[in-house]
This record gives sequence, C-alpha cells and structure tokens, in this order.
Amino acid sequence: MSRRAPALPFLDPVPVDAEQRATTHMAAALLLAYPDEGHADVLTGVRDALPTLPAAVRGALARHVDAVEGWDLAQRQTHYVETFDLRRRCALHLSYYSAGDTRRRGMALVTFVEAFRACGWQPPDDELPDHLPAVLELSARDRGEIPALLLGAHREGVEVLRSALHALTSPYAHVLDAVCRTLPPVDARAAARFADLVAAGPPQETVGLASPLLPFPTVRPSEVPA
Repeated sequence: MSRRAPALPFLDPVPVDAEQRATTHMAAALLLAYPDEGHADVLTGVRDALPTLPAAVRGALARHVDAVEGWDLAQRQTHYVETFDLRRRCALHLSYYSAGDTRRRGMALVTFVEAFRACGWQPPDDELPDHLPAVLELSARDRGEIPALLLGAHREGVEVLRSALHALTSPYAHVLDAVCRTLPPVDARAAARFADLVAAGPPQETVGLASPLLPFPTVRPSEVPA
C-alpha cells in the first residue's frame, strides 16, 4: 500500500496586485506544462519576470528554475512523466480530486468547459479542461471572477497536489507554493475536504466505468526518454 503524502500547513497569502497574480499564474502554467524543445526559453522568461513579483512568490519560482535548469531536456521530460503521469496523487486534473473515478467526473468537466466559454475562451483541444496549467493560464488572461472561482472551488485539490509534490521532493512543489501564495486563505470547507482527501484519497467508483479516468499520460510510455 502506498503511503499518502503528509498534510502540509497552508501557506499564508502575500499581497499581490492583478498584474503580479497574472504573471505568477502564467509562469506556473508554463512551468507545469510538459517540457518541450522550447523549455529553456520558458525558464529564461520566468527568470526574467521574477523581479516584478513579491519576495515569497519570487523565491518559490526561483527555486524551481534553479533546480531544473541544470537538467538536460530528457531529464526534465522523464521527471515530468514520472511525477504527473504515473502517480495518481500528483494528478494535474483538478476535478479528479473532487470527483475521482466516478460518474460525477463528467459533469465536473462540463463545468470547466462552461467556465472557459463564459470567459470568452475555448477550452484546450489537446487536454481536458480541468488541467491545472490551462486553468492557471485562463486566470492569467482573464482577471474576472470566474477563474478565481474555479481555483477556489478546487483549492483542496491544489493543496493535495502541493503536499504530494513536497513529499516527493519534486522541484514542481515550489511552483505550487508560488500559486498558493497568490490565492485567498483556505476556508474551513476546503480545509475539511483537504483533510478527507489526505486521509482517504479521491472518490472511486469502478463499477460501470469502461476504464479508469486517470492517469492521463502526456506521452505514451514508449516515448518516455530512457
């Protein structure tokens, strides 16, 4: 039986203006995407943006960049796949934490699609709409209430992911730290749901489902760098 990640204390938010929040969320969206041939440019762009951010956010993102920029592309890709595609507790799909492998998952995904369209954006056509990088990019591009409501409604999932990444000592944990520093304090409902998820994991319902809803591989196993 796999050991669940220990619960981490919630991070206190830091004051950020709309521009700083957008910069942080776009940086996180880019860093949490699968590292392709342009990943070195992503790291450079994030580092260039760091001086505009509050110290706690800047420090968290810098720790991630410092950790991974010494790896070659194959190492970055392997770590990404091993972290997010092969570990259910590190899912980047937010509705997994609230609906798990149940029939409720489909309705949850519809909610994300409607949220994107309400903001005037089409959900990504190469990913499910609850993919955290896509939601963070939406938050960076649309500064209205809808992206904030999406992240708030799934805050416990974000915190479970952050705890799991820290338990793995993955550099991606620092990216989640930066995001959480820009979100409102965790309310009592989210804290209770977080405790339940840490203790029991997401809901499961395999009867009647053709196949598990996770993992959602970024690349096929045959494409994982050796």
